[in-house]
Amino acid sequence: MSVNKVILLGNVGRDPEVRYPTQGQTVASFPLATSDRAYTTSSGTQVPERTEWHNLVMWGRNAEVAEKYIRKGTRLYVEGRLRTRNYEDRNKIKRYVTEIYVDSFEMLGGGQRTNEPGKMEEPAAAAQEDN
Repeated sequence: MSVNKVILLGNVGRDPEVRYPTQGQTVASFPLATSDRAYTTSSGTQVPERTEWHNLVMWGRNAEVAEKYIRKGTRLYVEGRLRTRNYEDRNKIKRYVTEIYVDSFEMLGGGQRTNEPGKMEEPAAAAQEDN
């Protein structure tokens, strides 16, 4: 048995780049930043904040939702799996890229969210006023 599961909570680094490689298929890709807070150790050593960048890839309905609603700075909760691919650059050097293939995500901080792939939910309605 094996498990390939990634859970991230972070901020989108730039607007999604959306492509349509085959008719009817949508692919969105963009970076997500996660940060470890700065802290001071018991001995007084200060450890600065550390930001890690992750390459996200969304397919199909998730990519369509990303194209419409996700923008730079959007806070996302993401569940997905790791994928590594390789390619040759212009100088014929083999390069490797690790990406997160997103299975489901939720937009945080208000606005719409998705809890399941391809499923949109409206945010909770505001309390109604009594007249």
